[in-house]
Amino acid sequence: MCCDQFVAIGSNGSPEPLSFAELGQLAVELAVGAGQVAKQGRARGFRVDTKSSATDLVTEVDRRVERWLGAAIADARPEDGVLGEEGGERRGSSGVRWVLDPIDGTVNFAIGLPWYAVSVAVEVSGQVVAGCVHNPESGDTYHAVAGGGAFRNRAESGDVRLTGPRDAPVERMVVATGFGYDADRRRQQASALPELLSRIGDIRRFGAASLDLCAVASGLVDGYFELGLNYWDYAAGLLIAHEAGCASSDLGRRGAGSEFIAVCRPTVAVEFFRVLSDCEVDLPRS
Repeated sequence: MCCDQFVAIGSNGSPEPLSFAELGQLAVELAVGAGQVAKQGRARGFRVDTKSSATDLVTEVDRRVERWLGAAIADARPEDGVLGEEGGERRGSSGVRWVLDPIDGTVNFAIGLPWYAVSVAVEVSGQVVAGCVHNPESGDTYHAVAGGGAFRNRAESGDVRLTGPRDAPVERMVVATGFGYDADRRRQQASALPELLSRIGDIRRFGAASLDLCAVASGLVDGYFELGLNYWDYAAGLLIAHEAGCASSDLGRRGAGSEFIAVCRPTVAVEFFRVLSDCEVDLPRS
């Protein structure tokens, strides 16, 4: 998919030229701006609530950041749709939809770990064409446009192109993952780990799916897999991983909900995905 295709439908129903690069630039501006809202909210203190379980946290800052993003999108592109983790879906008429995770890694955010992110993805006609994942604490800003490569921006060095993980065999791969909020789901996921750990190098659990995907894209880890994701968890990060040259798989899952994603370097993809499948990391376990 070319990074300069035209996309949107105007309010009069006619096509309007708009490049993916322009949408990508706006995604970066939104993610970085929302990151400042999150960081300031963290510094001031906040109330913590729970959602689906005692470990599934949401803070008033999550909601505040999503409101800020929604207002900024409505101001810049009022015809666009929005899908946000905390606020549900707002339909649009332009063919463009923004997929928002206001704070990915809320538990980390709440307890003071500096590994959380604002994730902003842009769909055109149902396909993600641009995305940004921004860590307000480190200042790392990962971004990509379909067909245009993936990059990490740091204030001191500017944009650096991402090229994926190191050249490591599966038995030495350091792999990131995450666990669900439901206690039974956690037991099922944990039961797959003994066999998996005998066949790879090691496991890391950082606590934010969007940043885990960017960690693979930037070579901090060699692979990633997780069951039970929501679309906003991975929409931007998966594009960034793909644009960095990574391969991905859902291991053939076709059921509704509880989405599974695995990502790694293409040259080990067949073997890595086979190991994950053998260990049944994508399946409920008794």
